[in-house]
Amino acid sequence: MEYNNYMKIEFDSKSQNEAFARVVVASFASQLDPTIEEITDIKTAVSEAVTNSIIHGYESSTGLVTVTCKINGNKLEIIIEDEGQGIDNVEEAMQPLFTSKPQLERSGMGFTVMETFMDEIEVYSELKKGTTIRMVKKFKSLNVE
Repeated sequence: MEYNNYMKIEFDSKSQNEAFARVVVASFASQLDPTIEEITDIKTAVSEAVTNSIIHGYESSTGLVTVTCKINGNKLEIIIEDEGQGIDNVEEAMQPLFTSKPQLERSGMGFTVMETFMDEIEVYSELKKGTTIRMVKKFKSLNVE
């Protein structure tokens, strides 16, 4: 598959980098002439995915979070990866209100939010090796298939 554009960034799993990732992905997506709603959807989904990597993937340690974006026609593919703890049961983790950190007053809605705002989401994870979240957003403003 040939992509029209591509970018990749890596950063430390520190909470202050979540906003950085959100803005970088939104800026990259801007070439697709998104609506304000589409940009908001992307920023929200990226925030949730990156926050999951930081809080759940690396817990109290620091590691790398990688964000890759690919544009093909009117589709933006976003891949967020970490090499952290991994998820024991992805299906369970994707259930609304499930949280592995209730002491942090987490709502357990991260994956639900991602599914709501993106057109596709896939989660791959292996314990002690990390997690990859792949999300796709289709833009209505471009009449390209």
